[in-house]
Amino acid sequence: MKIYPHHRPVWSLFLLTLLIVICSVGNKNLYFRGDYKTFFREDNPQRLAFDEMQAAFNKTETVDFLVTPKNQTIFTKRTLQLIRELTQASWNIPYSIRVNSVSNFQHTYSEQDDLIVQNLIPDNEELTRDLIGKIKNIATNEPDLDGLLVSSDMKVAVISVTVAMSDGDQTKEVQEISTYVRDIRQQLLSKYPEHDIYLTGVVMLNEAFLNVAEQDAQTLIPLMFASILILIALLLKSSIASICAFIVVAASVGTTMGIAGWLGYFVSMSTVNVPTMVMTLAVADCIHLASSFFLYYRQGENKNEALSRAIELNTKPIFITSVTTSLGFLTLNFSDVPALVDLGNLTAIGVMLACLFSLTLLPALLALLPLRRGETTKSSFLPYIDILCKWVTNHRTKLLVLTAIIFPVTLATALTNELNDVAIKYFSKSNEFRQAADFQSDHLGGLSSIDFAIRSQDISGINEPATLITIEKFSNWLRKQPEVHHVQSISDTYKKLNKNINYDDESFYTLPFDKELAAQYLLLYEMSLPYGLDINNRIDMDKSASRITVTLDNLGSKQLTGFEDRAHDYFRSLDVDLELSAASPALMFAHIGETNMNSMLKGSVFALLFISLLLIFALKSLRLGLISLIPNLLPASIGFGFWALISGEINMGLSVVLSMTLGIIVDDTVHFLNKYKSAKDQGMSTDAAVQYAYQTVGKALFVTTLVLSVGFGILSFSPFSLNSEMGVLTAIIIVTALVIDLISLPAFLLWLDKEETQTHS
Repeated sequence: MKIYPHHRPVWSLFLLTLLIVICSVGNKNLYFRGDYKTFFREDNPQRLAFDEMQAAFNKTETVDFLVTPKNQTIFTKRTLQLIRELTQASWNIPYSIRVNSVSNFQHTYSEQDDLIVQNLIPDNEELTRDLIGKIKNIATNEPDLDGLLVSSDMKVAVISVTVAMSDGDQTKEVQEISTYVRDIRQQLLSKYPEHDIYLTGVVMLNEAFLNVAEQDAQTLIPLMFASILILIALLLKSSIASICAFIVVAASVGTTMGIAGWLGYFVSMSTVNVPTMVMTLAVADCIHLASSFFLYYRQGENKNEALSRAIELNTKPIFITSVTTSLGFLTLNFSDVPALVDLGNLTAIGVMLACLFSLTLLPALLALLPLRRGETTKSSFLPYIDILCKWVTNHRTKLLVLTAIIFPVTLATALTNELNDVAIKYFSKSNEFRQAADFQSDHLGGLSSIDFAIRSQDISGINEPATLITIEKFSNWLRKQPEVHHVQSISDTYKKLNKNINYDDESFYTLPFDKELAAQYLLLYEMSLPYGLDINNRIDMDKSASRITVTLDNLGSKQLTGFEDRAHDYFRSLDVDLELSAASPALMFAHIGETNMNSMLKGSVFALLFISLLLIFALKSLRLGLISLIPNLLPASIGFGFWALISGEINMGLSVVLSMTLGIIVDDTVHFLNKYKSAKDQGMSTDAAVQYAYQTVGKALFVTTLVLSVGFGILSFSPFSLNSEMGVLTAIIIVTALVIDLISLPAFLLWLDKEETQTHS
């Protein structure tokens, strides 16, 4: 005699509750982490290049205040006072090591034989009309200010604060810094209400990632719980059963996230979706088992008998579908994005836990709690299923031809999608950071920037005239590119110093012609700079390398990497004995999208092969296993083809959808083929077996598809496009898969078994 959990419901509940509690305690170890580095492995080539750039020069992680007066330029007494106060206050921001603004810009000029270096806006000097005019003239003609710290339209000024945060988890530091800068902004806006102050920079980008993750957790998860509760109640039509199913769903989520906490995971922009996905997939298992139970229970069987039959009927298909779904998510390990790898692993764990609890906890709860038997009624859905079955049977040839046309057409359309990641577009237009970034893009260029480092092999090699000429040539080439808004180069500083030393004679605004002379200029300049405003952000410690920073439009990944390639090509054409490297967060995101897509294509092939082999083994039929490829491939082809028409761009989040959905959509195929094969094994004809499959699982397929599409559709409400677009496309593919499973799959079965069907008829 087989022993099921409902045979010993009290003991089953005790042991399962103990397991759930022990695992769920791990939730206390979870924490949010939102910095952009969670998208990159420590050995990522672009991250390594960026870390090397950060080690050679000052860090480039900043908070940027964008000050803009309403309906006037920045060159007024009130605005310049605001800029001066904000500059001074910014030195007190936690972890700040450098503050750059038009206020403390180190203006140089000659006074007889002396080089004078001082703040462009003196700290305590009265801002007279003459002084303001002088400041304006200098600022709008200074390469290191115009277009970088002062917009070309003179309506925006930037106070850029460089911070030195840790290389690991920066969450605490980001929160501390962002809280402080918002307080500063609020205080100054109260004092200067005729101004607006926007906040951008890498630190605020990290805060935006963190806020979005927390917002999704606070809104989408409760929304999903509410939706699940309503769906379960409508589908099961039993308050007690609904409560039981809801307990299973909650236990699956709580245990999964608890295990995540015990294993040292954190909640990121991607893993915040794990509860929603686990809930969605757990409901499908509960529905299959509960529906079967109520079918037998309402037919007059006692509770234990009905539960035993429901478990016997559903254990194999629920287990197989759980394994295939887990495999789909586990292929996210092919991803180059750690956050997506975590999403795959945790969801896979959650799916298997949902399988366990559906087959153990749910029967135990149903056995213990009182249930009304209800009326035994024929499903109102069955006539529609029969009509669909007859229609497919009568039009099998046309449907096969239509499928044969749709597949290559949609596949060709799907292949027109282009990979294009723009980090700023991850956020909705209603997001505060997105609005600030768009404002910056309109007036000063986008957040996209690239740091180029030109390296010589010698100490003080930067002072070589040939090296300076190369830096100048490369900088001028960069300035001519249509994507470029500003170029910050040390060559401009050398030319300015050469002019200053020569009594500000404009004819000397050229590079120094002698290495020793260049070194002297630089030393004199460095000695005149105040603390915190050195040139280590431009030149490394041994003067062997110089960094050139290029501010660009908010380019897509292909455009950004294309620009990088053009820059390298031009530098190689100079044929000099110098090295060029490039790095920046924007460049990191641009490259990760492409490498991740290539990796996930490999993962998808692996998932398809492994799932097909599993189905061949489970169904004990090579033929049925091969047939299962059709409903697994076609939905993805149609889904991505449709996406090509409405968007045409695939981001980092969408690159994992193919692998992920392969494991999900196969569930319907398994249930249909399992019932079909069972009927064939009983000696039914192909026509009869297809009809049997329709009648036994048709309704369940509609129900589970409804649940899955609602679950992933809820992700579309996320303000973070990586999550929302992933949810939308996944829902499209899941709905498409249902259509394929109920139309194309039966048509193929009828076609492949045509001779056998005729024999039986």
